[in-house]
Amino acid sequence: MAEAANARPTPRARLGPLTHAANVVRLVAKELRSIRADPIMLFLVVYAFSLAVYTVASGVSTEARDLTIGVVDEDRSELSRQIVSAFNPPLFKEVVPVTPAEVDPAMDEGRLVFVVDMPPRLQEDVLSGRPAAIALDVDATAMTQAGNGSVYIQTIIAREVADFAARRDLAVSEPVRLVMRAKFNPNLQTSWFTSVMQVINNITLLTVILSGAALIREREQGTVEHLLVMPLVPVEIMLAKVIASGLVILVAAGLSLVFVVEGWLGVPIAGSITLFLAGAGLYALAVAALGILLGTIATSMGQFGLLVIPVLVLMQLLSGSSTPMESMPVWLQYVVQTVSPTPHFVAFAQAVLYRGAGLPIVWPQLLALMGLGGIYFVVALARFRRVIFGA
Repeated sequence: MAEAANARPTPRARLGPLTHAANVVRLVAKELRSIRADPIMLFLVVYAFSLAVYTVASGVSTEARDLTIGVVDEDRSELSRQIVSAFNPPLFKEVVPVTPAEVDPAMDEGRLVFVVDMPPRLQEDVLSGRPAAIALDVDATAMTQAGNGSVYIQTIIAREVADFAARRDLAVSEPVRLVMRAKFNPNLQTSWFTSVMQVINNITLLTVILSGAALIREREQGTVEHLLVMPLVPVEIMLAKVIASGLVILVAAGLSLVFVVEGWLGVPIAGSITLFLAGAGLYALAVAALGILLGTIATSMGQFGLLVIPVLVLMQLLSGSSTPMESMPVWLQYVVQTVSPTPHFVAFAQAVLYRGAGLPIVWPQLLALMGLGGIYFVVALARFRRVIFGA
């Protein structure tokens, strides 16, 4: 009789699949109510996927736009007027005519970033085939504009001189003419890149924080002990936290892409948002499990914050979102792609949202996300059992 009693299954062992599913659904509802009851966390999510995306995309611009330019026209010829008329918005602000004596004061005061100095007899030298020089003064303290703007100005001047010479049947030395066609971002606007990358980075950041903070909050408040006396198994509790965090982040990311990126910033999304969210769901499984894992290591919210910072910095710096993966050492590329799901998610997101790729193209990245997500979940679950349940 004693042996029979010992062989009798425990209440947890008799739970069927439907009961497990019902437990997970109820726990997910509990986690969502906990998130709703945390106004600071809700504000962080809303801000990260709205104002943060907009300000990063529109406020940090690396392309040359609205450049202040002055022109010293000492030639006053048809060619010089043609060159001046080519400096148009939105690349340039209205051209400011200046004299040679006004150049230094204007640049010292920061009123002009570029000054084009066209010497006397410029058109005459071009027509006669003699060497001609146009001076370009640049305020290099505006570093990004100085570099990009100088290239644009040189290209514009060379193009206008070539057009002027062609109308007069003059031979212009141009052995190779480069014609550039920029795909997926024809105007080379930084906001098209930074807005989408900010959404991707925020998915990583907030999924880790939401899942880990949910566990830390219950440990600090002592409510995790209530779960231990209920007919629940560790995988149900952990799965509920992962699903709840993922749902909140996926809804926020989808709304951000539609209303902030496409609507507010006017950035076209080339691919399927549904396919992107499906891949983001797989990615959320991995990073939410990582948040749970970090939450089992830290014993307080302060420790969790300090632990999360270096992990997230490394994940984002080595993800390929800021710099191409090809710029890293080969051994580091293999290491990062083996241990981190972030490079695979960034490659997947860029292919879908920028280039309009479909499932036949991005399935390797989805497979990698599934594999790494499963490994992270199993490792985090083992740690969760040991720390929380003592199993």
